[in-house]
Amino acid sequence: MNQKELFHWVFVVSEKINTPAYVVGGYVRDEIMGQKDIKDIDVVVGGSGIVFAKAFDEALSALGEEKVGRLVEFPDFDTARYVFPEIEIEFAGARRESYRETSRKPSVKPATIEEDLSRRDFTVNAMARQVEDGGFGQLLDPFYGERDINEKILRTPLSPDETFFDDPLRMLRAARFASQLGFAIEKETLSAMVRHAERLPIISAERIKEELFKLLATPKPSVGLQILYGTKLLDQFLPEVTALAGVEEAFGYTHKDNLSHSFAVVDNIAERSPKALLRYAGLMHDIAKPNTKKFASGRGWTFDMHEHLGKKMSVDIGRRLRLSIDESKCVAKLIRWHLQPIALMDEGITDSAVRRLIVTLGDDLADLLILCRSDITTGNQKKKVHRLKNYERLDARISEVIEKDKLRAFQSPVRGEEIMEVCGLKPGPTVGEIKEAIEEAILDGKIPNEYESAKLYFEKIKGEFIKKAQEWERA
Repeated sequence: MNQKELFHWVFVVSEKINTPAYVVGGYVRDEIMGQKDIKDIDVVVGGSGIVFAKAFDEALSALGEEKVGRLVEFPDFDTARYVFPEIEIEFAGARRESYRETSRKPSVKPATIEEDLSRRDFTVNAMARQVEDGGFGQLLDPFYGERDINEKILRTPLSPDETFFDDPLRMLRAARFASQLGFAIEKETLSAMVRHAERLPIISAERIKEELFKLLATPKPSVGLQILYGTKLLDQFLPEVTALAGVEEAFGYTHKDNLSHSFAVVDNIAERSPKALLRYAGLMHDIAKPNTKKFASGRGWTFDMHEHLGKKMSVDIGRRLRLSIDESKCVAKLIRWHLQPIALMDEGITDSAVRRLIVTLGDDLADLLILCRSDITTGNQKKKVHRLKNYERLDARISEVIEKDKLRAFQSPVRGEEIMEVCGLKPGPTVGEIKEAIEEAILDGKIPNEYESAKLYFEKIKGEFIKKAQEWERA
């Protein structure tokens, strides 16, 4: 269903149940800014959002299955979302809210559309148009949001202290919209973000993570990240990132500011990949540098083993931010191995080292190489070009080894069932050790990644493993 059809049926339902409906928020903002491909639509109605949504669902059901979406209700907030394959529309009753100091859960009461707009986060999102036959009515803009769009300014409809006290997540949204829209934050609004930063912890980790990842998905994430750092909001949920800031000097030697470097890495990744999780990994890749920083005579500032500690830290942080297990594992893996490609270049890029990189990273190898390229933030263009050319050579070597060694789905060509049958073993650790020994031989280049060669190698080494298994059984 396209937008024209969708709004036609919103109007039909509005007329049928005698309830005005208004398209609000981001849809109106983006339409004014000339954006056409809008997939997320918010509609406020002059009554119950759920009642309107059910009437909308009933009207569409009569059209046939191909027109019907999926209705998801949220009774606590009198809202319902109607989900189509290509577009989502959310219905909510016009309401006003009041909050307690220690809670983000509001007390909700019915309200006029003007009162509803006043509770929204920013003036650019506090506009509405009534859905009418064949289009929209006049713009309702009580807080001059259109003016602020033209001036590229983010400010709150009510006082920023009231707006951010009610919902501290709006402060993260300010940083995100600054990155997403390229807008500046009005001076008093920015000051209020500093004043209310310590109120952010009443927001759930899930919602903070969601907003952070939306920020990371913007064209230039460093804009929003710098705002979060400058307002002390970053301290509230990622103090480990804040700790990257600063430069120390010893005996005339300084190191780079790891915070600005990390922000630059995130921007570099944004130019190469749309994946928010990969951009998050870029933000976290040097997370352990403050804990591993030392000044070594003859070497200068060092951060030895920061990739290993960073892997462990990222798991703890991921748990705190409610990343999924798969997300956390992926980020930890990228952090652990982000220095390895540089080491391969130093070693002359041997086949054995390349094989291990391919097998260890698996499906995450392409993302690792994007992270590594993005880690080059030097202002020296000659040095930058040289390092990027090194990655071009590494890419070529990886392709050669994958093609030559058939490593795309690497595992021992001799399977566990065959090992157990030949050796007379039961399922257990010895079978895994034999498979691992065969895989190591392939990775070291002792034998090719082929069944016959692996079988001959297996016949050669099986005796020592059988003997070891028998000794364990006797013990």
